[in-house]
Amino acid sequence: MKKALVLFVVLALLGGMVFAEGQGEASSEKVVLNVMGYGDNSNAEGIAWNRLVTTFMEENPDIEIVSELLYDEAYHQKVTARLAAGDVPHVAYMGADARWGAPWQEAGQQIDHRPFLDTDMYDMSLIPEMGPNGEVYYVPLGTSNITTVLFANEPLINELGFELPETYEDMVAMVSAADEAGLEVVSIDGADGWAWGSCVLSAFIGRASGDTNWVSKAVAGENNFDDPAMVQALGWIEQMVEDGVIAESSVLVDYGTNISNFSNEQALFMVQGQWAAGSVENTEVRENMKLMAWPELPGQDPATAGSVAAAWQVGYGLTKAATEDPALQAAAVRFLDYVNREEEATQRLRDGAIVAPILKGYEAPDDLPNELVQKVELAQTALNTEVIDAHLSGAPNDTLNAGMQEIVNGTKSPAEVASEVEELARN
Repeated sequence: MKKALVLFVVLALLGGMVFAEGQGEASSEKVVLNVMGYGDNSNAEGIAWNRLVTTFMEENPDIEIVSELLYDEAYHQKVTARLAAGDVPHVAYMGADARWGAPWQEAGQQIDHRPFLDTDMYDMSLIPEMGPNGEVYYVPLGTSNITTVLFANEPLINELGFELPETYEDMVAMVSAADEAGLEVVSIDGADGWAWGSCVLSAFIGRASGDTNWVSKAVAGENNFDDPAMVQALGWIEQMVEDGVIAESSVLVDYGTNISNFSNEQALFMVQGQWAAGSVENTEVRENMKLMAWPELPGQDPATAGSVAAAWQVGYGLTKAATEDPALQAAAVRFLDYVNREEEATQRLRDGAIVAPILKGYEAPDDLPNELVQKVELAQTALNTEVIDAHLSGAPNDTLNAGMQEIVNGTKSPAEVASEVEELARN
């Protein structure tokens, strides 16, 4: 009996050891994520990516990241080659437009991320709808890139006895006082055709039509470029010149001069994209300026009140290949959340890599420079509409940009320009 009992105990102990060994082997198995990052080992984006991958694996020892890092054309060429060969990464840098999204979409590898995005972490209102049914095909690194910012020198405006404008009429009221002081009301680099399209009309067409996606619908033929909404939007430019809000001579001003005019307090407002904020060299101006949307325009559609035009930020997303295994998908989602955690998002904000984080309830750190705080506030509050040249290209877009310069110098009417663009867009 004793021998039997001893034998039972020994067998039990041996079984426990075998079981423990088996458990140890199982727990040491790692989920291997194949990811494709964007950057170069020598640039800030690549250095940040390598650090992120390393720290993630240190904090998540059950996941191994096999990372490929490529930059510029080498990245796009490798995406095409890998997809053609069926070598699909589980997580990759991507977008939803023709350049950054089309290869993934055509390969059937872009998926709707909404089912597994943590709505307690992400502010879904800051992530654009990328598909016909509101699909989100990847997670942007930040909010969309605002191209139609009105930079306001609030102290200078106050000196003339005015407040920040709520309506276009408020801006018109500043013209006489600005003229007497030798100041422009709104400075724009009108010699750059793209500035009229990206930084002005992209906001105006959204305001006139009340449709955040008017431009892409026009490119698809659902709207026409000579519709009343486009004529109205172009008409606002003509009206601003007539009212003295924008000078006819603005068509001679280049990008650097535009920023210099605002920085040197020769203009109450400057029109440019959000990226110009860091180029305002006058410290006092930069530390006190406001970044705002255009005020209410005459006869604008209420549906798009306070809107700005903004182009989608690229980011990282899961591919369909990652969803074919639950363990892979869970690991990929964990990595995606790590890429977008607050520490990483704030550093990207400080580095100027994004306009603002897409995180729910995000608050800018107290030591953040004013120009970055202003970007965050505008991005978090303004409705986004489409940027024209993100959808319209070639001769129609070139004609539209040149046409706005002709409207400013009085050689063409809004209706004429709209008609020319429509004809080119349909041929």
